[in-house]
Amino acid sequence: MLTLLQKELTLELRRKSVLAGLGLYLLSTVFIYYLTIGLNHHVLSPLIWSALFWATLLFTAINTIAKSFIGEKKGLEIYFYYIVKPESVIISKMIYNFMLSVLMALIGFILFSVLLTNPIHDLKTFSIGLVLTSAGFATSLTLLSGVAAKANNSNIVMAVLSFPIVISILLMAIKITKNCIDGLEASASYDELLILLAINCLVGAMSYLLFPYIWRS
Repeated sequence: MLTLLQKELTLELRRKSVLAGLGLYLLSTVFIYYLTIGLNHHVLSPLIWSALFWATLLFTAINTIAKSFIGEKKGLEIYFYYIVKPESVIISKMIYNFMLSVLMALIGFILFSVLLTNPIHDLKTFSIGLVLTSAGFATSLTLLSGVAAKANNSNIVMAVLSFPIVISILLMAIKITKNCIDGLEASASYDELLILLAINCLVGAMSYLLFPYIWRS
């Protein structure tokens, strides 16, 4: 598993254009928000800030994680089929995608804070929610990428399958963000944080159990 994780990191470092492209996507998206709202001196309400932030992170995560299996060459997949356990494949990809999602989330938050102000009062709780949401995106979208890779029109299948799971994760993230913006105590977000943690554990366990069957199909 560690070897596979190292392989993912090595390939990503070699393909610097991928990371640069994601960073440019984030920067250009937030800059468009700034041109539309900031330069026109419009007041950006905290709720709109939250909606724009999570929508941007969602599409960034989908663009980032969709390539987990969809973008792999068929020959490489067959090679791994014979020498690697499927459980090791899915776990290594989920860990790698989690690291990448957290990185993109941090970059996105910094850009939003610099260009569109930062309405967050409880930064600690928000950071925990950000990490758990990134983990939710990573676990669910990685598994769905593996499922979609087996179908025709894989990108469309990926978008359709991811919608129900991602919506539940987003709802929890938005509630946590609202509590952090309103300056409520951390205890007000405990239920949402626990739900996010439960979703991550459930999807992670399902991925571990179901992916071997997907891998062999």
